[in-house]
Order: sequence, then C-alpha cells, then structure tokens
Amino acid sequence: MTESTATVLGIDGGGTNTRAVIANGTKILARVQSGSIKRLRVGPEVAEANLRALLRESFDQSGVAHVHAASAGVASAYMPGIPEWITAVFRDFGIQKSEVVGDEIIALDAAFHGGPGILQIAGTGSNTIGRAPSGAFETAGGYSSILGDQGSGYWIGLHAIRESLHAHDRDQPTAILDQVGKAWGTHTLAELVERGNQTPGPDFSALAPLISALAEADDPVALKILHRAAQDIADFILLVRQKLHVRHHLQEEVPAAFTGSVLGKMPIVRNRLTELLAISAPAMRFRQQEVIAVEGAIYRAKHLASA
Repeated sequence: MTESTATVLGIDGGGTNTRAVIANGTKILARVQSGSIKRLRVGPEVAEANLRALLRESFDQSGVAHVHAASAGVASAYMPGIPEWITAVFRDFGIQKSEVVGDEIIALDAAFHGGPGILQIAGTGSNTIGRAPSGAFETAGGYSSILGDQGSGYWIGLHAIRESLHAHDRDQPTAILDQVGKAWGTHTLAELVERGNQTPGPDFSALAPLISALAEADDPVALKILHRAAQDIADFILLVRQKLHVRHHLQEEVPAAFTGSVLGKMPIVRNRLTELLAISAPAMRFRQQEVIAVEGAIYRAKHLASA
C-alpha cells in the first residue's frame, strides 16, 4: 500500500468541535464536523455518540466502505482509557490500522510535515510544542483551564471578567460586564458573579469573541486582556525555542506556526504576538496563516497506511 493509493481518515478532536476528513491521495472524499469527543467536556455518552455519528457521516459522504488507516488527534489523548476507547470505535467501523495522538501532534505535522518547528495551539485551551531535527519534543504550557492554558479562549473569557470586576471597583470604564450580562442573561452584578461561580461553571471560552469585539472597539480592559494573552503565548513559544536550542544544540532558527481561533480569528492577539516574536527572535519565521490541524492527521494516516 502506497500513500498515493491509500484511502485514509484523519480526525481533529479539539475541545469544542471535532473534524474528520477522508482522503485518497490528494482527493478529499469527505469533510465532516461534529460536536466534541472530549469526555471531560461533554461526558462519555455524548462523546461516544458524537464520534460514532462523525464516522457514519464521513463514510456516507465519502461513499467508501473501508479506509486503510486512521489518525486521530484529540485534546485528551493521554488520559487513561481514551486511546483504547477511540481505537475500539474505529474497529467497529472496520478500521484496523489506527493511532490516537495529541491534537498538538497532528497540528505540528500539518505545519512542518515531520520536520522541526514550534506549534502554538490557542483555541479553547492552549499548548506549545516544538520538535527538534532529531524528532525529540519540547513543550510548555497547557495543564488545563484551571491550572494553565494561558492565552486560550477560556483564559481570555475568565480573566476578562476578573479584570472587569477590578475595573468596576476602581470606577474605570469597560463594557465587558454589561456585555457578559447580556450573554448570560443576568440583570445585576450579583447575578453575574453567582453565574460565574456556579458548578459546573459557564463556558468562559464562548465569551472570547465578545472580548475580541470589544477590544476592536478600543475597550481598555479588553485590549489589556488580549495583549496579556499575546505576551503569555510569546513567552511559551520563546521558552520552547530556548529548550530546543539549548537541549538539542540547534545552530539554525526554527520556524513557528499556530492553530486555533484565538490567533486565527483575533488579529489583535496575532499582531501583538508577531511584534513580540520579532523583537525577541528576529530570525524566527512565524507563519501568519493558521494551520489546519486535520491535514496533519491525514498526513500521519497516509504514513501509517504505507508502513
């Protein structure tokens, strides 16, 4: 089986949506999107239903009855039981040759096709991964919405509210609390605070587009939050860059790329990040076009099929 003749499946399972592509060579046979398959986010039953629906629709749309290999990049790939569960579902659909890896791995391969580079994920969550020419990995950040994920959509939504409450105490102007109240359907500050402290809590990442729009309208607190997000992301990229150079004795600069809605859809964050990287690492090539992570899953599935 060669890469050009294999029919393969690639899956990108992020925190909010899941994307699947079935391809043969350079021809795309199906492109499908469904809900999250992250068990921690939606629960095991919903995740299972979403994955099976995604596969059924992908096979129906493509018109094929069998794929030779599948690669799934998912946000929770390293949690106990996740690879086994996804592999078992694949086998139910007749897929015998497959792998389950982190979503950062497929995005890295989408950007650099197995070569060295640094990939920044900044969507619902955030994570930074770099690969040396030897294939060794270095990472920074991540660690979940509670313990980390600086610069992510969740972080932006949560910290925008926190900073706005401080601004409210200081009688400083911002429209964030009013806009969040409208989004949440709360009518008083007390109701908003109560809603924000509920367990389970609200989806703070859903507020990120709202914060971005306010920043575009020059809301001072929203701008502050987006600039801080850019600084945090820059710090992570530069830390991984340093690890690659020091631990792997790199003589040449490594390129960087990104995936995720924070950098893909928020030009204030992306532009500020570009400025910060140009100051600290002027020789680094920072790709401005967002990486399509599922393309990395297809790349990996083709290699798996021909192995």
